[in-house]
Amino acid sequence: SGASQIHTFAFHVNVFFFSLQVIKVYNEDNTSRAVEVPTDITARDICQLFVMKNHCIDDHSWTLFEHLSHLGIERTIEDHESVMEVLSGWGMDTDSRLYFRKNYAKYEFFNKPLDFFPDHMVSLSSETNGIMNHSQLIQTFLNSSTCPEIHGHLHAKEQGRKSWKKFYFVLRRSGLYFSNKGTSKEPRHLQFIAEFSDSDVYTLLSAKKIHGAPTDYGFCVKSTKCGSPRDLKLLCADDEQTRTCWVTAMRLFKYGLQLYQNFIQPHQKQKASPMRSISENSLVAMDFSGHKSRVIENPSEALSVAVEEGLSWRRKSCHRLSSHGSPSTSQSPMSNIALHMAQPWFHSKLSRDEAHRLITQQGLIDGVFLLRDSQSNPKTFVLSLCHTQRIKHFQILPVDDEGDLFYSLDDGHTRFTDLIQLVEFYQLNRGVLPCKLKHHCARITL
Repeated sequence: SGASQIHTFAFHVNVFFFSLQVIKVYNEDNTSRAVEVPTDITARDICQLFVMKNHCIDDHSWTLFEHLSHLGIERTIEDHESVMEVLSGWGMDTDSRLYFRKNYAKYEFFNKPLDFFPDHMVSLSSETNGIMNHSQLIQTFLNSSTCPEIHGHLHAKEQGRKSWKKFYFVLRRSGLYFSNKGTSKEPRHLQFIAEFSDSDVYTLLSAKKIHGAPTDYGFCVKSTKCGSPRDLKLLCADDEQTRTCWVTAMRLFKYGLQLYQNFIQPHQKQKASPMRSISENSLVAMDFSGHKSRVIENPSEALSVAVEEGLSWRRKSCHRLSSHGSPSTSQSPMSNIALHMAQPWFHSKLSRDEAHRLITQQGLIDGVFLLRDSQSNPKTFVLSLCHTQRIKHFQILPVDDEGDLFYSLDDGHTRFTDLIQLVEFYQLNRGVLPCKLKHHCARITL
């Protein structure tokens, strides 16, 4: 009986061993990490794994990307997708990678659908009478019995040629079509291009450079069974909003309600299991200012003490660790170390083009930002910020006031002793900016 138990145990170990597989995942700076994972692992599972391994804050924006370098394309792998199924579609001799990075725009269309679907591009079923609010618009896409339609002009690369031609396209639940007669939607004029049950939508990484597209707002439809460049249905929009509309609609038509379940799942888990533990719930406010410590039972007193503690800490830290120091204080060189260098939103030597690429990768939604050194003026910094799917750059200037150095975005009207104060202020106040700072671009080393 003991021998049979050992034999059974060995059998289970073997089964478990064969259900694991090693995969390699990359981050933005192309460092990689190999991890052993179960063969039924999903994209969300892998993101959770790396969030824990790297002690990241899980704000549900971490995303796994499929990056096909040989084709110059990439896409978001949806949270529910089987990663092994994605890998099984890769050729042995292709440079295909999984990337782990933030994508703040992944589900933003559920929060602000009217920003993603402009009126002039969307036709809805007649019973809505053309008047839609946010929730109705999303419900129309998620409800399989309704027939929303995306339409507009796109550039398409002609099969077997280098040239691109502009056509009127129509996207329906049944697939993607183009009209061979102007903007006619008559069935005899609509030619079928692709449907999405066995295809995925990708963005083109360098549409102009690699594919000779008229703009850099390229995307494509790729069959899951084909890996050749000639099999790609290459398309190109005139601006970012148009491309985002088409790509988002294709994702919604392909996955429907599953996308909404992916979106709400993390929030449901948070409600079901609050992060605070029993020990944290039993914490009390204490006053140690007198000879004896005492418990602060009055909630308003506890709050005012906490606020005063915070302000006191800020005053001390600014005096002790400010990046510029004060001429009248005798500080050691080490105490003058720049606090902002350790902040996840600061990307020291990043160029303007690299900042543009990083923000684009992590999601073109309002409030995505980073700070960096200015390349044109070594003594200044730059705030790069996304607003209305455009990236704008704002110079942060040093202001000298009787020997004290401050930083300002508005020619000295609003001053800050360090960049941390500046960021915290504009996270709460729009000020001279087009929108508040909301999501910082973060890079991690795996």
